[in-house]
Amino acid sequence: MRLLVVGAGSTGGYFGGRLAQAGRDVTFLVRAARAARLRQSGLRILSPHGDATLPPKIVTPETLAGTYDAVLLTVKAYQLEAAMEDFAPAVGPETMILPVLNGMRHMDLLAQRFSPHNLVGCAAKVSATLDDDGRVVQLATMQSLTYGELDGEPTPRMAALDEFMRAAPIGAQLSPAIRREMWEKWVFLASLAAINCLTRGTIGEVEACPGGAAFALRMLDEVVAIVAAVGVAPSAGLLAGARAMLTEKGSHLAASMFRDLQGGKPTEAEAIVGDLIRRGAKVGVNAPLLSAAYVCLAVHQNRIGAAR
Repeated sequence: MRLLVVGAGSTGGYFGGRLAQAGRDVTFLVRAARAARLRQSGLRILSPHGDATLPPKIVTPETLAGTYDAVLLTVKAYQLEAAMEDFAPAVGPETMILPVLNGMRHMDLLAQRFSPHNLVGCAAKVSATLDDDGRVVQLATMQSLTYGELDGEPTPRMAALDEFMRAAPIGAQLSPAIRREMWEKWVFLASLAAINCLTRGTIGEVEACPGGAAFALRMLDEVVAIVAAVGVAPSAGLLAGARAMLTEKGSHLAASMFRDLQGGKPTEAEAIVGDLIRRGAKVGVNAPLLSAAYVCLAVHQNRIGAAR
């Protein structure tokens, strides 16, 4: 199996790098500047699970040729449209596209641009960042890559993909309920990001305030109400875990969107918060706290847009 990883940032660089380290056939599709750095310094991973420096196989949009068996799509939501044009030559009728973007809107866009048959459900969990030297830095031991057919059926292509992914110690797992797991990831991420970005605080800082824990739980309830109405309701186990994590005393937990907000960078507010609010509004589910967080994020986005 030949895998094309679109992007070699924190997520694509980590999962793709570990698979390449395990001897799998992995090629990275990157833009010219990232390609130059990778050729000069290699793909460098700093991780609690072991550091690595690899000489990656690289293509750019100008040099991409031929189709691949699978495409691991690891760009930000606001980069999706440009990325689809970049990797389109790699997609044949049987190519599996595994998007690890946040939210669910990307699934609609990919199905329109390619084919529903090309789409595979996928959810990644890894806390990592790209540092100023272009190194992939894993910030915590947590890591998983879950995938499966959207209808939950076992298929030969899923068996082949699972065998390919399990070569690397990345928490790879084939799931018969990947659609629910994708919605569950959105539930947690939207709640966490909205809590952090509206209050400008970590979970521990919010919990330490009068009414902070109750506020966090109300935010979670709003998100769950929307998802239950328009998607796949989360399991009781997910909800119990989310409630505990979002109200944990002293926790330094914060969404990457919060780090982007603090750093004056673009955020995935539209994909993670805005799209959820719009879906809820269509079925009459109001979310005042989530809407307040979205306005806060929109102000930030307008500011950095005007500054360019």
